[in-house]
Amino acid sequence: MGTIPEFGDSNPDSDPLSDLFYPVFKLIFDQDGDFLGDIDRKLTEARMSAPVELYVSRSLGIGIILGGLLWVVGTLVGYGLFRFGILSAESLSLGIPVSSPVMIELLRSLVIPSAIGLSGLVFGTLGFATGFGSMLAVPYSKADSRKREINMLLPDAVAFMYALSVGGLNQLEIIESMAVAEDTYGEVSREFQSIVAETEYFGTDYRNAIRQQAIETPSSDLSQFLTDMLSIINSGGDMEPFLDDKKDAHMRTAKQQQELTLETLELFGEMYMTLSLFPLLLVIILVIMGMMGDADEALLYGTIYALVPLVGAGFLVLISTVKQDEPGNGYLGATGGSDRLQETTKEGLRHLGLVERFVGSRRVFNRIKSREGTYKTMQILKRPHLFFRDNPWFTLAFTVPPTLVLLIIAVTSGRAPLAYEDWIAQPIWSTVIWVYVPLYLVLTPLGIFYEWNVRSRHAVTGKLSGMLRKLSSANDTGQTLLESIYTVADTSSGKLADEFDIIYMKVNYGVGLRDALVEFNNKYHIPRLARTVKLITEAQEASSQITDVLSTAAQASENQDDIERERISRTRMQVAIIIMTYFTLLAVMAILQTQFIDVMGGIASEGQNAELGGVSGGPNFGGGFDPAMLSLLFFHAVTIQAVLSGLICGYIRNATLISGVKFVVALATVALATWVVVA
Repeated sequence: MGTIPEFGDSNPDSDPLSDLFYPVFKLIFDQDGDFLGDIDRKLTEARMSAPVELYVSRSLGIGIILGGLLWVVGTLVGYGLFRFGILSAESLSLGIPVSSPVMIELLRSLVIPSAIGLSGLVFGTLGFATGFGSMLAVPYSKADSRKREINMLLPDAVAFMYALSVGGLNQLEIIESMAVAEDTYGEVSREFQSIVAETEYFGTDYRNAIRQQAIETPSSDLSQFLTDMLSIINSGGDMEPFLDDKKDAHMRTAKQQQELTLETLELFGEMYMTLSLFPLLLVIILVIMGMMGDADEALLYGTIYALVPLVGAGFLVLISTVKQDEPGNGYLGATGGSDRLQETTKEGLRHLGLVERFVGSRRVFNRIKSREGTYKTMQILKRPHLFFRDNPWFTLAFTVPPTLVLLIIAVTSGRAPLAYEDWIAQPIWSTVIWVYVPLYLVLTPLGIFYEWNVRSRHAVTGKLSGMLRKLSSANDTGQTLLESIYTVADTSSGKLADEFDIIYMKVNYGVGLRDALVEFNNKYHIPRLARTVKLITEAQEASSQITDVLSTAAQASENQDDIERERISRTRMQVAIIIMTYFTLLAVMAILQTQFIDVMGGIASEGQNAELGGVSGGPNFGGGFDPAMLSLLFFHAVTIQAVLSGLICGYIRNATLISGVKFVVALATVALATWVVVA
């Protein structure tokens, strides 16, 4: 676990809280025990530099402080319960048989102090467990997150290393190339950075550095890969066939992991079908009890506005534990590129690209920057739909303010109900003006432009595997990579062929091939495309004849295509299950509204009329709940369920909530149309 730093020195990981509670740490924990050993290992795997002694001391301090604060709160709560008469000594009893009046009075005198002390103890224990436990959970969570990302990126990383070995790089150059590929391979690259840092800055032999990293990495797959690589290095074997075998093995592993994930999602889909109907059953029971005269409005409100959202949110959290978005943002850095590439990679709404480098050196460049800004602004104004397609989130800047203004106008004009009685009197209109109008105005443009963005980017990746095969074949005939790009662009069609044509023209006008490829990738910033472009750009710098590298890129892309097709096919069934479950809930609510609530409300009205006529007796059907209130609650229930079901459908499909916007709008529209008819 290493040496313990002297407190008071300039250790960046030391802080007063750790220093203060370090004696408590020494008193409680065995510094050579398994508990601290496990935490130390997780800190290393999470790449958290804090020594385990200081980290646990800090965690103890946070736990003790939070526990002390909640102990005070708990004690005050317990005292307040007795002080204001909410609880009394007589209301608390363990059923102890006591016959003596003196003993009874003694027990009564001990009940209140004991209850107050127990309340403080419970709150304090919960506070300590929350503070201490949450701090200790951080390295475990980070290590697990890193492990999942490494396992997801490892097949492509091994394919990248194989392409480098085919290009003629030796084992040290391959490790160094992996270490600088953080923009593409994320946590896998950081593991190789540790190996390079050990060899360059600490003088460690690279074999020992690989061995040490195999021990410290959170991923067992990467650990096995590094161990096998080390055996090849020690035996003097050829790295290329080893990486070729590992590439195929990890691609098979990726497919198997995808299969396991999809099977788990199928199980979750079946669970959701059962759990989402539980609030419906509870609502039916509460309504029947209300019709019998035993109404509990608080429980009904809690079911609609708390239980239904909690079930949906809990299911989203459950899905997120097994389904992860593709790691990386898809952008390639400008490391090793030209000055032009350094600036164009920063280009955006507030950065005008290459001209920014020269602003201030001459007045002419200031004028150029001004003209460039004017030109880009005019381009956006002329074709705003293309801007929103590439930046769908910016639609919120143009839809949220008008929506708020519309609501303010509706409130000030009296058209938007505010009082609870008005909501009950106008259940559909009140929900439309406060929920459906903002939902349509905000989510509809966002959903349209997001789906357009997804489809425009898919037009590039849809033909990527075939284009890479064509590039490989053209390169195999003796053409350079640039000539192969021109040949493929000339003999193909579609967006990717157009982009290849643009790359060829850029190079002919003096742009480097690497820069042109990076700019093409950053235009679409798709993680999968970024890994392919990274592989090609690194290999083409070593040789223009990279047929094997292009074949490897095509194989990796085809593997991704297979995984994507399987995912779409299997998740389509899960989405269908969720939508059918929602329609079932909607149908039952509609039937409950039309065939039960209205009928029972009529019976209740007849019963009241009979009582007014002098006839009484019989069951008090409908006396518990107002039918208008139930109509409002049912409408809100199906609306909330529509939003949650839509978000869940989108998350299952693409691991992003925004992809569920189209489902939200569609299901909410069905709910609104249904309630307009039945209510």
